[in-house]
Amino acid sequence: MSVTTSGLELKSGQRAMRRAVELLSSMRFAIALLVILSIASIIGTVLTQDDPYPNYVNQFGPFWADIFRSLSLYNVYSAWWFMLILGFLVVSVSLCVIRNAPKMIADMKSWKDKVREGSLRAFHHKGEFAVHGTRAQTTALLAKLSGKLGYKFVVRETEGATLIAAKRGAMTKLGYISAHIAIVVICIGGLLDSNLPIKLQMWLFDKTPIRSNTVINDIPEEHRLSQTNPTFRGYAWVPEGQHVSTAILNQQDGSLIQDLPFSIELNKFIVDYYSTGMPKLFASDIVVIDHKTGVRVPARVEVNKPFEYDGVSIYQSSFQDGGSQMQMTAFPMTGDTVKTVPFGGPIGGTAPLTAAIPGADGETVEFTDFRAINVENTSNANGANDARGVAAHRSLKEAFDERLGSGAKTSKPVDLHNVGPSVQYKVRGKDGQAREYNNYMLPVDVNGERMFLAGMRLNPDDPFRYLRIPADAGGSVKEWMNLRAALENPAIRAEAAHRFAQRSVPGSNQELQQHLEESASRVLTLFAGADDAGSKAPNGQVAGGFQAIAGFIDHSVPKGEQEKAAGLLLRMLEGSMWDVWQLARERAGEADLKADTDSSRFVQSAINALSDSFLYGSPVYLQLDSFKQIQASVFQLTRAPGKKVVYLGSLLLVLGIFSMFYVRERRLWFWLKDTEHGVNVVMAMSSARKTLDFEKEFAQTRDSVGAALGVKPTDASDAAGPSGAHPSAGSQDSTR
Repeated sequence: MSVTTSGLELKSGQRAMRRAVELLSSMRFAIALLVILSIASIIGTVLTQDDPYPNYVNQFGPFWADIFRSLSLYNVYSAWWFMLILGFLVVSVSLCVIRNAPKMIADMKSWKDKVREGSLRAFHHKGEFAVHGTRAQTTALLAKLSGKLGYKFVVRETEGATLIAAKRGAMTKLGYISAHIAIVVICIGGLLDSNLPIKLQMWLFDKTPIRSNTVINDIPEEHRLSQTNPTFRGYAWVPEGQHVSTAILNQQDGSLIQDLPFSIELNKFIVDYYSTGMPKLFASDIVVIDHKTGVRVPARVEVNKPFEYDGVSIYQSSFQDGGSQMQMTAFPMTGDTVKTVPFGGPIGGTAPLTAAIPGADGETVEFTDFRAINVENTSNANGANDARGVAAHRSLKEAFDERLGSGAKTSKPVDLHNVGPSVQYKVRGKDGQAREYNNYMLPVDVNGERMFLAGMRLNPDDPFRYLRIPADAGGSVKEWMNLRAALENPAIRAEAAHRFAQRSVPGSNQELQQHLEESASRVLTLFAGADDAGSKAPNGQVAGGFQAIAGFIDHSVPKGEQEKAAGLLLRMLEGSMWDVWQLARERAGEADLKADTDSSRFVQSAINALSDSFLYGSPVYLQLDSFKQIQASVFQLTRAPGKKVVYLGSLLLVLGIFSMFYVRERRLWFWLKDTEHGVNVVMAMSSARKTLDFEKEFAQTRDSVGAALGVKPTDASDAAGPSGAHPSAGSQDSTR
């Protein structure tokens, strides 16, 4: 059997058919298919599969996203071309097995007993012995030795001589056959578990994906797959206390509904945590209800510990909120009064903003997500961005030290803490535009100060930018909200400017005191966004906060004096804001505070938050007061008949590779011929693979033969070199 890359050659038929069969069954064609499959598998591993299309647009841009979608790179393993390659590979390797297996089996069964003395003398590994005694005695000795060495043998009488043909390890050829059959079996298993059976149902039975949001019970049959569907992989979303009997199969242009032979009822979703607050266990206590018998089977599904029922495996895929109830307080973000309104709703629901809230004009709140536990990294001082996006600077040496050394180290130091519940929602205007918000229920320690974090973003792919509202002594936002409302009251601003001027300038200098009062009033008016002549924000509205002061300085102060003016105005702002705060407390019926470190820090943080609030973009701040959590599990449901087929193929592949690499075929011949002085024995040995181990084995076998016969070889050649074995005696087998 000579080594060749050609395929099966038909003797009859059209030329095109003969060439097609030869190509399909050739080694070069199969290797090319395997290379393409390997590249496709790498793409499918590196590129996230089955994500929503907008995610790919944001990642690659619209141009490449469309090209990748046209090539089906977002669902490689169910793409038509991937399954087509698998099909061609099955055909190609099957033809290879059909072509080579009979030859290998025949060669494995053959004793190669047609050799003659001249052929054996042409072998590279040979030996010759002159033995005293009869041919029958020598034959018996060599036959016994062959069996002792692990060889199977036959004895033939031919041309006045005796031939002993022995073989060992001939089963290695089954390894070649097993490895090739394993490829076919694995590919068939892959096709069984692929999207092909579902595509066939869509082609043959007019099944089409549904593209709209509809109640599952109302979805017609053309969008449903039967309970007897042989293979599928879908997802089911089950809130606590509810059950489902269908799975959703995501398709490129919609979804198919897979009816299940049972229902899944979720009793409880369980999360267990480490001492750091990181989760260590996700599990779902479920009850499987059989539709035919009504039997209720309790089970627990954990990550990497699925539960199987009626051929369907139930995996814990993820978890989501199942409609938790939110009780909140709505604080107005505009107006000179603080009139709070109770607010709330379920996650997944919507609620209109009441007209009693200043600035609300037909906006609707859409509750999107809730988290009872948030484990966050609070080590902002070591390089991570804080809530306002300010990063600490490190030297180049420090950056290298963080990345060198132990492979377990991280370049981003972490200090993980549970910062409490958070709620995520959207505020959608009448024009359909929406901003997304993420508010924490409890104040978070930021650089030693308690802050309420209120995140905002315009696009779903943008990170949240946080408004940091300082918490008051009671751990609430009321103090800051009162300060915000007081700042918008012109009378309070004027009184605060007057008090600041009186505190800062002696009463003997009335002119300077009056000038400082006017300047402080102007600064407060600019900061409050109440100056119509101030700079405009990007949305066309009057800007407030530091942006308005910066615009005033840029337009009114010469460039050489702008830095000095900015420092003076900021000190004036901080001083007058202290009086605004005291007036706000008086209006709320609270006593004035004495200036100390804590109160000064509160004023500074409040000023920063007031400035950032102009970019918040919502007429209300929703403070989460309490909640009733309802969780939901997301299960992956799979029926994979090809799984066991792939296991079988993998077993065959392991056995085949083990056989090919660790089982070596060896052939041994003895030619015994009578001479005048006794018997002349010619020994020859060959192997399909010439290795150093075989060289040693031949030398040991030749010595064993000499010891058994009681003589030394009269002529031997065991030097390394190219083999001179007769073509009919043993050669390299040809496979893929």
